[in-house]
Amino acid sequence: MAAELDKDAVEMAYARWAPVYDLVFGAVFDRGRQASIAAAERIGGHILEVGVGTGLSLPDYARSNRLTGVDLSAPMLAKAKARVAEQDLTNVDGLAVMDAQRLGFRDGAFDVVVAQYVITAVPDPEATLDEFARVTKPGGEIVLVNHLGAEAGLRATFEQGFAPIARRLGWRPEFRWERIARWIARHGGVAVAERRPMPPLGHFSLIRLTRLGARASEERLAQSAAR
Repeated sequence: MAAELDKDAVEMAYARWAPVYDLVFGAVFDRGRQASIAAAERIGGHILEVGVGTGLSLPDYARSNRLTGVDLSAPMLAKAKARVAEQDLTNVDGLAVMDAQRLGFRDGAFDVVVAQYVITAVPDPEATLDEFARVTKPGGEIVLVNHLGAEAGLRATFEQGFAPIARRLGWRPEFRWERIARWIARHGGVAVAERRPMPPLGHFSLIRLTRLGARASEERLAQSAAR
C-alpha cells in the first residue's frame, strides 16, 4: 500500500490553496461538480457535502434541498461562508470545520453524502467511507467524484512517480478503484449504483453508492463470508 497522507500536511496544503482555489480549479473540476450535483438531486432532501471547500457547488443545488457543508480547512470554509452570505443561500443549514474521518452527525442524518475530489485527499480513505455510510440513511446515496489511478500502462507509471510530490500538495494520484471495491466488500452495507468515467479523458470517475438497509447488509455480508 502506498504511503498515507498526514492530516496536518493536508490541512496546510489546502490553507495555501484557499486564496486561489476557485481560479485554479474552478473550471477544471466543473464537469465533475455538476455531475455530482445532478446525481445527488436524484435523491434530494438533506445533503451533506464533505470537503465543501470554498463552496463552489453550493449555489448550483436546487433551493428545495437542505445543504450542510464541512471541510478540514478553516481558510477554505471562510470563503464558503462568505459565498453563502453574498448569494443569500438560505437553504444552507450550516458550514463547519470538521474531519471527514470523524463526522459530528448522528447515524442516518442525511439522504445524500457528496464528496468531490475528497477520497484521495484524506489520511484514511476507508475510515472516511465508513463515516459517509454511517451518516447516510438506508436507501440514500454516497456520491463520489474523484481521480482514480490507472491500473497499468504509462499513466500508472507516471502516477507512481508523481505520488511523493502530490502527497505534499495534499492528494494521492495513484489511488485506484480496487481500494474502494475492497472497502465495499468489507463494509457490506453499500452497493454500487453507478460508476462511470468523467472528463477529461476519463481520468476522473463518478461513483454512486446506495446505502443498504439492515437486512440487505446482513445478506451481503453472509454472501461474502460464504465465498
